[in-house]
Amino acid sequence: MLGHVDWPAFLIAMAAVELTPGPNMGWLAALSAKSGRRAGMMAVAGVTLGLLVQLVAAATGLSALLSESPILYESLRWAGVAFMLYLAWEAFAEPGSASALQHDGREGFRRGLVANLLNPKALVFYLVIVGQFADPSAGPIWTQIVILGLIHLALAIMVHVTIVLMGASFGAAFERWRTSLPARIGFALALVAIAVWIGVSTGRPG
Repeated sequence: MLGHVDWPAFLIAMAAVELTPGPNMGWLAALSAKSGRRAGMMAVAGVTLGLLVQLVAAATGLSALLSESPILYESLRWAGVAFMLYLAWEAFAEPGSASALQHDGREGFRRGLVANLLNPKALVFYLVIVGQFADPSAGPIWTQIVILGLIHLALAIMVHVTIVLMGASFGAAFERWRTSLPARIGFALALVAIAVWIGVSTGRPG
């Protein structure tokens, strides 16, 4: 079914997407440095499930409907921005070592899931980027998108786990620093930057 796929081009495209700094990369790095490896790994699971839902939605045509509805698209986009700003405020307001994420990895999972469910760029990505490697003559489009999307998810998991391990190591080495007020301000500003990135990069042209 996928014999027509230009695999080098596809894998390069997927790697470029995952290695380009974006919301998931920045949030996972900040979270792991601040709250440890367990919270980071649970967040990776949440991120992956959120992306899987977006993949299924793209394969079933929901992303096409969303792209044709400016109101739905903008509502989802700005909900994602608002959620990241909420995380920024929480990063600043909490005292650091008493973070709920250090005691309950389920919170990291929930946040990773919600953040990606509210990310319209992921939805459109699977239809527009992954979908361009599908060929109607090679079989059902939705099946091809699902298979190619799962390959992307496998690559994304590897990248995200690496980020978590690096972030957790950094956090363990600088425990006192990362719970200080300057560090919390830094984490909050990073999350605000991610929110701005979402707002700017997912806007419709024209």
